[in-house]
Amino acid sequence: MNKAISGFSKLSKEEKIKWIADTYFSTPNEAIALLKNYWNTDEKVQQLHDEFIENTITNFYIPLGVAPNFLINDKYTTIPMAIEESSVVAAASKAAKFWATRGGFKTTIIDTEKIGQVHFLYQGEVSKLNLFFAQIKEQFYIATASITANMQKRGGGITAIELRDKTDLLPNYFQLHATFDTKDSMGANFINSCLEQFAKTLKLEAKNYSLFNETESEIEVVMSILSNYVPNCLVRAEVSCPIEDLMDKEIPNAQEFATKFVQAVQIAEVEPYRAVTHNKGIMNGIDAVVLATGNDFRAVEAGVHAYASRKGQYSSLSHAKIENGIFTFWLDVPLALGTVGGLTSLHPVVKLSLEMLEKPSAPELMQIVAVAGLAQNFAALRSLTTTGIQEGHMKMHLNNILNQLEATKEERIVIQKHFENNTISHNAVVAFTESLRQ
Repeated sequence: MNKAISGFSKLSKEEKIKWIADTYFSTPNEAIALLKNYWNTDEKVQQLHDEFIENTITNFYIPLGVAPNFLINDKYTTIPMAIEESSVVAAASKAAKFWATRGGFKTTIIDTEKIGQVHFLYQGEVSKLNLFFAQIKEQFYIATASITANMQKRGGGITAIELRDKTDLLPNYFQLHATFDTKDSMGANFINSCLEQFAKTLKLEAKNYSLFNETESEIEVVMSILSNYVPNCLVRAEVSCPIEDLMDKEIPNAQEFATKFVQAVQIAEVEPYRAVTHNKGIMNGIDAVVLATGNDFRAVEAGVHAYASRKGQYSSLSHAKIENGIFTFWLDVPLALGTVGGLTSLHPVVKLSLEMLEKPSAPELMQIVAVAGLAQNFAALRSLTTTGIQEGHMKMHLNNILNQLEATKEERIVIQKHFENNTISHNAVVAFTESLRQ
């Protein structure tokens, strides 16, 4: 196809699918059948999914798994994880089981502050702008009273508004930098509504401010938007035990393991090439729970990676130390999450996941998500510093290879038995399967 289609959004779902199938597929009927095969048989459930986004044609399945036995602040939790990557759920479960007998995970909410900004241009004397802001600051709260009323009833709302001079970065560039407490909601719509009202108030008050000249009174608002960088919406997850307690069948020398583990973390702290992969492993755990609970994993990813770069170089999110014979491994991570609003009250499986977690508050969910990230990181570093990452990963990946080869039930039994004591690779599995079939 080499031309645009007009009015695509106005087509019915069936018409959209037919156009796509006829335009892009050599066997359109098969393409249509495949798309419809992933529709929910319950029409109401399917309509709900259709209305989440625009131009919906089908559902894209991602497995929902669970990682049990997480002892978090002396309470057992089973964590739902939506992810397609082999070995992530197994690794998290293994780490949970390991630490459950060594005191479990401890978590601390450091802060829950969220941020939004009105970006604007002002041409004039900065001293006048500072005086103007001081005089009208209360108007921002008054003008947003109807927006913040319900949030204030729940103990949240606008916590601070600052005027920030950014003219060292761009000519005439200033900000209204506001902080918010949105309680159990992620708060994006609430924050953006407040910010847009701030912008209207700013422009109106500037036009009526007697000390501004004509140029100064014409403040130009560029945009009003929340930030997904939330360095003060922070949670810590931690594990700790005497070094000798680290010993198990895969860790025969606890001191050697602890030393090597700390060194692996230190490498990720100073080497960006390693840090990116290190943090990706952490995000395997975090994203899977964020997605399962109906939160915005893209916003979380952006904020987390910005936080990992806050000191001018991309670095590890997790840290480890040995002091007085005690091994400690911890993670500080910014997480702006919600347990009410958005998909959390609409998506049936999201509601199920939150109920499985015993309907946590937003701060409680922050702690659970951080623990999942730390557990995933521990499991990865434990493998890397002992047997290597591929042994366990490829065992989990074997099923994917067998599915690609369309192995029968009988073939699977023989192949899985063979690779219990042989190195798994794609080529090795293919070769053995072909020899078996011959």
